[in-house]
Amino acid sequence: MKIYKDNEIDFMEVNMQWAKDVKMKILIWDSDGSKNIIMRLFSVSENWHTPRHTHDFEHVVKVIKNKWIYVDKDWKEHEIKEWMSLFVPWNELHQFKNPNSESLEFLCIIPNPEKNNCCIDSKKKT
Repeated sequence: MKIYKDNEIDFMEVNMQWAKDVKMKILIWDSDGSKNIIMRLFSVSENWHTPRHTHDFEHVVKVIKNKWIYVDKDWKEHEIKEWMSLFVPWNELHQFKNPNSESLEFLCIIPNPEKNNCCIDSKKKT
């Protein structure tokens, strides 16, 4: 078992074209003994959004601070508030929007990219 204080883990910039003003902390990773999933904390600047996109893996999202808009595959917008959770199925078209004047934070749990070849370029916490 590993226990961490999230505030002792540094944020790192997300180096993806669509991720302007997005930072991430990797909270749980394979080096912690998690063989199948990783947990990340994202901080997203105000008035930001992703492009509509898909992933070849499912993910679970939980809003920790503020609220945002989730745009589903049918272009329907859903307000997701603090402490609400969201499941995004494998390869489902979606978009996240932060229309607020302050940043938001959310947890995102995904399959381990070492096993699933997905989305994380950098390793572990600093």
